Amino acid sequence: MYRYDEFDASFVNQRTEQFKDQVRRRLAGELSEDEFKPLRLMNGLYLQLHAYMLRVAIPYGTLNGRQMRKLAHIARTYDKGYGHFTTRQNIQFNWPKLEDTPKILEELAEVEMHAIQTSGNCIRNVTADHFAGAAADEIADPRPYAEILRQWSSLHPEFSFLPRKFKIAITGAPNDRAAVQVHDIGLQLARNAEGEIGFVVFVGGGLGRTPMIGRKVRDFLPEEDLLAYSEAILRVYNRYGRRDNKYKARIKILVHETGLDELKADIEAEFEKIRFGVLRLPDEEVRRIEAYFAPPPLEVGASTSHTVEARKASDAAFAQFAAHNLNPHRVPGYTSVTLSMKPIGGIPGDASDAQMDVIADLAEKYGQDEIRISHEQNVILPHVKLDDLPALFDQLVAAEIAEGNAGLVTDIIACPGMDYCALATARSIPVAQRISERFGAAERQAEIGELKIKISGCINACGHHHVGHIGILGLEKKGEEFYQVTLGGSANENASIGEIVGRGFSSDEVVDAIEKLVDTYVGLRSGKEETFLEAYRRVGEAPFKEALYGAA
Repeated sequence: MYRYDEFDASFVNQRTEQFKDQVRRRLAGELSEDEFKPLRLMNGLYLQLHAYMLRVAIPYGTLNGRQMRKLAHIARTYDKGYGHFTTRQNIQFNWPKLEDTPKILEELAEVEMHAIQTSGNCIRNVTADHFAGAAADEIADPRPYAEILRQWSSLHPEFSFLPRKFKIAITGAPNDRAAVQVHDIGLQLARNAEGEIGFVVFVGGGLGRTPMIGRKVRDFLPEEDLLAYSEAILRVYNRYGRRDNKYKARIKILVHETGLDELKADIEAEFEKIRFGVLRLPDEEVRRIEAYFAPPPLEVGASTSHTVEARKASDAAFAQFAAHNLNPHRVPGYTSVTLSMKPIGGIPGDASDAQMDVIADLAEKYGQDEIRISHEQNVILPHVKLDDLPALFDQLVAAEIAEGNAGLVTDIIACPGMDYCALATARSIPVAQRISERFGAAERQAEIGELKIKISGCINACGHHHVGHIGILGLEKKGEEFYQVTLGGSANENASIGEIVGRGFSSDEVVDAIEKLVDTYVGLRSGKEETFLEAYRRVGEAPFKEALYGAA
């Protein structure tokens, strides 16, 4: 895991002291809210419907037990006893008092954390595959490259005031778990014919009011050119991106309006100017950063599946957990464990201070002191011995985070919606809770199989509804909440934007509508192994539309 160097520590401490004085001046009335707004946003502090919200960066979703324990302490001491994990692999605290925020940032700095560049028109927190460094299908660990990008992008003088926010995601496996094709820059690690490491590069993906899948601009970018090519993309965007309309300011609009061929030519021309300069990545520097992410000392073959199989035979809840919440590990005898932050009827992504303390303890005891946050709002222990799973599961049950539903119909992504967000036009959380309760029976979830439902409370799409197998968008219509349904979206390597099936549904109707869609899928699939997405792509929208609205 990366550790702060002297520059990082000095940089974060200086920013914290600076913000402390800015808060003092705001509380004293020396700064108006309009004057204070750009200053607080530079430090991840938003003003929501009811209170301030602080968004804390978790670079590439990686943290350790000490850091998780500090987040628990902040939730307990300065908030209402919980935090919310987001689709950017960050955590949000929804109720801090303004006067407490400098102290929170000071405490975060004690464990090498901060809230810088979690807001504003800059390069945001770089996200990555939550199984990075552990997954059996991984070509290489993407986190060293994510860290290099983090260092390059932090307070970059050219890119601190971009036309709009800019998001980068990177995955190290052919099975994309980082949603790289719906980011401004998406990077997929690959090897060429000579076995050298490089990147497939996508540009112009994004959701929001104009959802688009990223366009491939490089089949193979050599490792040494990562920063130079990223800089070239950002320079072209910064030069030509629209600043006259914030709804058309993302790079996806530039790709659409300019055309891919012309934009690629501009990027390549800029790249040629800078590719042999200071941004060229020396091999020794990559290897130096890579050393921070060296695999933990795992004992090959030190664990078997015998204990797991015995427990599965006698415990249905454990069997369900083992079937859905484990991911194949590169080292025999180990697995990566998803801790679901989606209890039946609960708020997706929320974790209490007590649960965060438990996760920290379990990471240190069973998980090599490594924790990951997924963009699906769950928590992962990436390195767990198979033989330790029964004991780990028992402690998860006690902490109420043992739901065996990863990837199932109740593993719902949802933004905070109108319960918190000043931009939202409808609530997300109650809809997610009611859907979860409707499908909560273990037998029902097992019957349905893999199904990703994603809910956003406004067109900004923080709940990623556009790429849900079933997407739900909350809208306001004549003073009431209505929900638009999309079908067929996906954020994996076969990414697609969901299609709107018809008129929206009221809050009272939407859960019944989702059940009709699910029942239709179960009735028409070609076999139990065919997923909802596969079935939808095979038969199209017609049977689902008929189930919702009747025959045309």
